[in-house]
Amino acid sequence: MTNPFDDPDADYRVLANDEGQHCLWPQELDVPQGWSTVRGAGTRQECLDFITENWTDLRPASLTTAQDGLR
Repeated sequence: MTNPFDDPDADYRVLANDEGQHCLWPQELDVPQGWSTVRGAGTRQECLDFITENWTDLRPASLTTAQDGLR
């Protein structure tokens, strides 16, 4: 059995958590608690491109808020 996270031909989606962190997730798996879908089914590359374009600040949202409050 192949790891569903490594299948280049599978459909994926992009998930995000409350901290704004993104991850690539196989379409066939249920969305884990604490995460929500921010981009529906697509190819692995389409989803990776979405992550690259939309998750530009890799700091968790709580850290961003704390650091911005210090300025």
